[in-house]
Amino acid sequence: MNARIPAEVFPPGEFLREELEAREWSQQELADILDRPARLVSELISGKRAITPETARGLADAFGTSAEYWMTLESQYQLSKVKVTNDHVVRKARLYSKFPVREMLRRGWIRASENLDVLEQRFCEFFCIRSMDEEPELLHRAKKTHATMDATPLQLAWLFRVRGMAAQQRIPAYSRDKLLAAIEQLKNLILAPEETRQVPRILAEAGVRLVFVEPMPGSKLDGACFWLADDKPVIGMALRFDRIDNFWFVLRHEIEHVLREDGKTGEPIIDVEIGDDREGLPECEVRANDAGADFCVPTDQLENFIARVQPYFSEQKVLLFAQRISVHPGLVVGQLQRKLGRHDFLRKHQVKVRACVLPSADADGWGSFSE
Repeated sequence: MNARIPAEVFPPGEFLREELEAREWSQQELADILDRPARLVSELISGKRAITPETARGLADAFGTSAEYWMTLESQYQLSKVKVTNDHVVRKARLYSKFPVREMLRRGWIRASENLDVLEQRFCEFFCIRSMDEEPELLHRAKKTHATMDATPLQLAWLFRVRGMAAQQRIPAYSRDKLLAAIEQLKNLILAPEETRQVPRILAEAGVRLVFVEPMPGSKLDGACFWLADDKPVIGMALRFDRIDNFWFVLRHEIEHVLREDGKTGEPIIDVEIGDDREGLPECEVRANDAGADFCVPTDQLENFIARVQPYFSEQKVLLFAQRISVHPGLVVGQLQRKLGRHDFLRKHQVKVRACVLPSADADGWGSFSE
C-alpha cells in the first residue's frame, strides 16, 4: 500500500507556535524552561533550524508529548522539501533489477550513456524487446546447473550475446547430413588438445554457428543450443570448466540437440547437468547426455574396461586403455570420474583446451571482449 502524502506540510515551528499560544508562553519563557538560548526557539519557530533529537526530547518534556511526535513533524517537513522532478531513480532501479547492467557495461556489450532514455533503448535493442515493459524471450536448450528454473538475467544476457554474435556470421546453409559427417571428422580430433582449433571451421561448413562467450559470474551456464529463424542452428559455449573432457562432452551434447532440432519450437527448456543421474531428466536430455558420453568414450568399451579392472583403476591401465581406443586420456578420466563419483581421480590428465580453440573461433571474453 502506498503511503499517504499530505497536500501541504507545515514546518514544525508552526506547531510550536500553536503550543506557545495555547499556554500563553513567550519564546523567552520556553527558552528558560528548556534552559536553551532564546535564539534557538526563535529559529525553530521561523523554520531556520531543524529539530534535533535532543531538542525533540526537551519539547516533549515541556509540552507533555512524545519526542517521536516532534521528530516526525521534522521528517515530514524535510521530505516535503525534496522535489521529485522525474522518475530517474525508479527507472534505473528497474533496469538494474531486470538486467546485469554493471557486468554488461564492463564487457562493452552495452555502451554507457548518462542519458537514461538512450541507455534503456540500448538494452531494449540488445534483448530484442520494444520497451522495458517487455520480457526478453529466446528459445533455447542450455546445459546448466538448475534445469527447473527459468533463465536468470545473467543467463539471458549471455544467451543474447551469443545470439548477437551468431547473427553476424556468414556461413553455408545448415545441412543435417553434413553435420553427421562433421561428427566423424571431430572424432579424429579428440586425441590431441591442439586439434580443437579445427572445430569452429568444421561446424561452420555444416551450417552450424559456434560461438564462445565467457560465462557471466554466477550464471552456471555451460552451453546452449537455439535457432535463428527456423534453419540456422547456433551452439554457444561458455567453457566454464576449461577441461578437454568437458569441452567435448558439452559440444557433442549440444550437437545432439541440433540434430534432433531441439529448441526449434516450443517452450524454452534449460537443462540440468547431473552426469549419469537420469531421474527427472526429459528424454531429449538423456539422449544428449548419452551422445556426449559416447562421443568421449564409446559406452560399450568403457563398461567393458570398468568390468575388467575395477576396483583397481591404476593410472597405467587408464593410459593404456585411452591409447587403445585412440582418445586423449583426459576424456577417459572424465567419464570414469562420473561413473565412480570421484572427481579428483587423475585430474592432471584433464588438460586445458581454451587457449587452443579460441584463436580460431568467434569468441568474446577471457580478457579480450569482442566489439
